Amino acid sequence: MAPLKLDQTRSLFQRAQAVMPWGVSSNFRYWGDDTPVVARAAGAYIWDADGNRYIDYRLAFGPIILGHADARVTQRVTEALANGNLYAHTHPLEIEVAERIAAMCPGVDKVRYANSGTEATLHALRIARAHTNREKVIKFEGCYHGFHDYLLFSTSTTPGGSLGSRRSPLAAQNSSGIPSAMRDLVISLIYNDIDLLDRTVRARWAEIAAIIVEPIAGNMAAIMPAPGFLEHIRKLCDEYGIVMIMDEVKTGFRIARGGAAERFGVRGDLMTYAKSLANGFPLAAIGGSNAVMGTIEPGRMAQGGTYCGNAVGAAAALATLDVLAHTDALEQIQARGTRLMQGLGEVLTEAGVEHEITGLPAMFGLTLEPRVRPVRDYRDMLESNPALYEHLILAMRERGVEAEPDWREPFFLCAALSDADVDETLNAANDAIKAAKAVYHK
Repeated sequence: MAPLKLDQTRSLFQRAQAVMPWGVSSNFRYWGDDTPVVARAAGAYIWDADGNRYIDYRLAFGPIILGHADARVTQRVTEALANGNLYAHTHPLEIEVAERIAAMCPGVDKVRYANSGTEATLHALRIARAHTNREKVIKFEGCYHGFHDYLLFSTSTTPGGSLGSRRSPLAAQNSSGIPSAMRDLVISLIYNDIDLLDRTVRARWAEIAAIIVEPIAGNMAAIMPAPGFLEHIRKLCDEYGIVMIMDEVKTGFRIARGGAAERFGVRGDLMTYAKSLANGFPLAAIGGSNAVMGTIEPGRMAQGGTYCGNAVGAAAALATLDVLAHTDALEQIQARGTRLMQGLGEVLTEAGVEHEITGLPAMFGLTLEPRVRPVRDYRDMLESNPALYEHLILAMRERGVEAEPDWREPFFLCAALSDADVDETLNAANDAIKAAKAVYHK
């Protein structure tokens, strides 16, 4: 097939490299010399600077739950802008959004706002430390909780050789520039390993302020929690006075109207929300019980920010939550995601490629040629073939379908995706896996 025309894209990327480190505003957006430059988006599609159209399964790493440039959200935002955006005071829109979140999400009595998932987990961790008067946090390998220094350890970018043994995992620092003292505050454990979690908490509970967990491991191919895993975290937190933080930045309002707390029936003491909350506008939230959120107190326990609860983000969130609460948007995503998961499984099986599909229809991952099955944790994921996956995804992109080339990042679906889009995706995948195998097995 003819290669995509990318003259304008390459020219713009060269300009970007001249004024931005590596030509991007986030390291995750860098794809090498052919890093995409996107000019516009609508519904389930994006168009690059050369006018090439792609069905979008990255969806800005998950926020676009309704579809790009959704008219209902745009209208509400436009109306809000006519009245200004920031006031240094509480305003009606943020009150309404907090009421909706509390009504939709089990376990949420009170809400505070932030501007990103990173901010939300940062503030949640401070609240937990203030509430318990302890300092350490348990996180799980492969889980990503934002770019701040406290939790950028043992994420999905960590080489397997840095993780230590399964009996005594190491907290592996994922960036230069993080003070070495931070490592002493992080206890890194293995996702879905209930025995290791139990031993660690019973031995060290007096040090532990919080256990933070992604209820679906969104940065390791959407691995699901093993039966009893989330429930055991909840049990240990209750028993030892530890704050359970459910990081719902990816799962919130996506896998159910009430997020993972509704889907799995386990409530955190704190839940963090961001991506699907406002259909791509910058708004995040920390929600939780009266007891733990009550730790926030002016002059005694600090939480806030100039842009927190801004009117534009709040208006977008109100419109988004209205659609999710009162339409069948999530049911549409469920139906089309189910078709896509089944279809991709059939394509890969027919091509003779061993694989495992993990997650739920709204966000799912593909692990190709896994050597450990079932895939239950980050170490299992590393025993697979990411190179073949990257060849597959880039071959699909040449055919007008965009997903994240990193096999650890899931496919995300939006309500604007049509059955015809699913058919086009499966046709592209069918051709792409043949092309990928031909290149990979040369």
